[in-house]
Amino acid sequence: MTAATEPAGPTLVVLGARGQVGHALARALAPLGRVRALGRDACDLERPEEAAAAIRALAPAAVVNASAYTAVDRAEAEAERAHVVNAEAPGALAAAAADVDAAFVHFSTDYVFDGRKPTPYDEGDLAAPLNVYGHTKHEGERRVAAANRAHLVFRTTWVYDPARGHNFVRTMRRLAAERPTLDVVDDQVGAPTYAVVLAAAVAQVVGAAVRAPEGASAWVAERAGVYHLSAGGSTTWRGFAEALFVADGSATAVRPIRTADYPTPAARPANSRLCCDRAAEVFGVRLPDWREQLRLALEP
Repeated sequence: MTAATEPAGPTLVVLGARGQVGHALARALAPLGRVRALGRDACDLERPEEAAAAIRALAPAAVVNASAYTAVDRAEAEAERAHVVNAEAPGALAAAAADVDAAFVHFSTDYVFDGRKPTPYDEGDLAAPLNVYGHTKHEGERRVAAANRAHLVFRTTWVYDPARGHNFVRTMRRLAAERPTLDVVDDQVGAPTYAVVLAAAVAQVVGAAVRAPEGASAWVAERAGVYHLSAGGSTTWRGFAEALFVADGSATAVRPIRTADYPTPAARPANSRLCCDRAAEVFGVRLPDWREQLRLALEP
């Protein structure tokens, strides 16, 4: 796109542009201004200071960080690398955004909780991560808040996109093509969240910020903090797999198993449900039920 045809409006930076949420965000934010969708080649979070310099050079109105180290099990053996990407880099990026008076929007996870609460978690609940990934994401939240007063952190759960990335839907479809029966965990509860729906909701919030007369940074600073944003309703991984196979017309059978029957290097929270009332109250956004999101995700 040449300068002559480039859309008018503020510059908006999306980090993690090749990932599920980042790809969807670049599209959802496009009507709002000049979107700079940066992948690892242009903004490598394993080099935080270089990534921060890229933000300062672009001097955007807002930065949306959808990049992260998400290999939950591998993080147990690569703790330092996960810490750089999930904690050090977000702090450096948020500080760089503050230097150019840009708002900073960041994604986090239900894995900051231990999953022992019997009801959905709200933003005021104590973080108690069970694994390295969760610890690094929680530290990232803390560093973002400390570095830039104009920050929003959106915690979400069980993100997927049938079209791209490494996620549960793609894994189940691949395995279903190979096996007549699959064993799937049935004692972890959460809300499967379609990346495109999540991105659209965050784009709505960013749109309100960049259109605000006082500017995006000031608007976000007035509403700064952590918000939960995930699909409505809840299910188990087994329930999610069964719903997927019904929608696909797959004959693959699902056999429920316990977490203890499927040991992994990283412990997972049993309860990943998030209370999303605060985002609805402050921003007027609430995501549809997970079943409706799955229907949307699987539309041809």
